Amino acid sequence: MNAHADGQSELRELRREIAALRDAVASEGEARLADWGFAEGAGAGARNLAQYLALRSRDLSALQLRLAAYGLSSLGRSEADVVPALDALLTTLRRLCGEHADYPARESLHRGEETLVAACGAIFGAPDDARRTRIMATLPSEAAVDLDLVSALIDAGMDCARVNCAHDDAGAWKRMIANVRAAAARQQRPCRILMDIAGPKLRIAQVRAPEKCRLSAGDRLRLVAEFPKGSKQPAAILNFPHVAALLFTGAEVSFDDGKAIGRVIEASAAGAQIEITAARAKGMRLKPGKGVNLPGVALDLSPLTEKDRSDLDVIAEEADLVGFSFVQRPEDVALLRRELAARRGGRAPQALVLKIETPLAICNLPRLIVESAASGPTAVMIARGDLAVEVGLPRLSEMQEEILWLCEAAHVPVIWATQVLEQLVHEGVASRPETTDAAMAQRADCVMLNKGAFLPQGVRFLRDVLDRMDRHHAKKFPRLARLAAWP
Repeated sequence: MNAHADGQSELRELRREIAALRDAVASEGEARLADWGFAEGAGAGARNLAQYLALRSRDLSALQLRLAAYGLSSLGRSEADVVPALDALLTTLRRLCGEHADYPARESLHRGEETLVAACGAIFGAPDDARRTRIMATLPSEAAVDLDLVSALIDAGMDCARVNCAHDDAGAWKRMIANVRAAAARQQRPCRILMDIAGPKLRIAQVRAPEKCRLSAGDRLRLVAEFPKGSKQPAAILNFPHVAALLFTGAEVSFDDGKAIGRVIEASAAGAQIEITAARAKGMRLKPGKGVNLPGVALDLSPLTEKDRSDLDVIAEEADLVGFSFVQRPEDVALLRRELAARRGGRAPQALVLKIETPLAICNLPRLIVESAASGPTAVMIARGDLAVEVGLPRLSEMQEEILWLCEAAHVPVIWATQVLEQLVHEGVASRPETTDAAMAQRADCVMLNKGAFLPQGVRFLRDVLDRMDRHHAKKFPRLARLAAWP
């Protein structure tokens, strides 16, 4: 009897807490929308995102255990429909406490999920099989002249072809796209085109060294705006030369996606002296074109370079999706939308893919999504190369999960990108860790492969992995399909 009474008392307390939580989430969500400038006319995705952030501003882990003890929803899969999930839980608690309560309409519990599925179809096209997660592949330069290669990619399972505008030229891009469309038509399979704006990516523009230079731990070099006379020390100039003057003592400098990492030991208006603190065993060759990251340094570069603005003339005509590299602020989104609209002549806006590559973009992600989604189709790419360097690998492992949850809450498709099956694509044989990474990627709405000599094999392998994992997971929801190994 006492145990029963204690149980009823706990259920009444849970009912009270969930009712208070539901009201707080709804009101705080509206306050967030107002703060974002969307107090009126906010879409369902923006409102649900605001409510999800309100929900996750609390530590609910202890509450989850208490709910699970009674076989109740622990809210662990509430991303797509936050308030309906709370309403359903609250109704169950009220009924357990002897009250009359009606459950929310069943369709309200799946509306967010259905909206996301529709968004994926609108942006990536309808899949040609039951597989939920789409496959994107980065086209190599040969795709401009090799129709058979493009056909092999589509036959292997490519749903979206990526053209990286940091490489090749407008003529090559148009030939690549023409080949994709021809191959897709021949196979009667849809294949969308993503064109990535290069953006203000820092790269080494010029190198001066006595001989071919490889950076190893303990080596030193200078980053300068112009080469000093008479010095024989290795030195480099960035494609944005003025950035060298922004460095400060103690700042971290990363080369080529972290293959060599250094620290500024001396800084002046003329540039910075950098000591390499970590590098691969064989070192990293210092040469033009290598990427550079400066975590913690405020660069304040324009989101669109002159090259980007020129490239937009082609992108506005040819692309189904536009990848926005190094987007950081809501006003960046508004700028690109305006630039594209000016070139579209009244046609419907293209889907914008927000590439999340910096800590500031992470901080602003909710507002970036809401700003973009208010004016056109929107997706998010977890660009794990630059992002890993900017936030560190340990934080990336957590951050990629949180971005997945946030995008589901916003009803916005998300792309899992960078170094997926990299060894397989480059060398023809997959490693065990990258196979596990590919399986984890199934929770995204699209997975991107970079170019390599074995790209068609990579697409086919990824398709097999995604087909298998689709039996077991839908986003965070575990599916209890029959276990084939133990019938």
